[in-house]
Amino acid sequence: MRRDVFHAISDPTRRAILTRLATQPMTPNTLAEHFDSSRQAVSKHIKILTECQLLTQQQTGREIYYHFNPRRMKEVVDWLESFQQLWEQRFSQLDQVLKKV
Repeated sequence: MRRDVFHAISDPTRRAILTRLATQPMTPNTLAEHFDSSRQAVSKHIKILTECQLLTQQQTGREIYYHFNPRRMKEVVDWLESFQQLWEQRFSQLDQVLKKV
């Protein structure tokens, strides 16, 4: 199943995994230690994040390290930027109303 970035970041656990991996690469076991869920549940989240290319993996000896791939978040940033101008206009209008009060 082909998943997209928005599906991947829709889950709070996957967002927490991305936050942890943004600072340093980790093995699945090390990553699972930071969560109350089982190792298998964390592995399923890692699989989804890898399918969406938000994570890359690097084999070092017998260990697999997962790395955050920030370039894939550009799709989210681009989507949000389409709303930025709208938000800025509305905030500007609100500023004008508040100045009149």
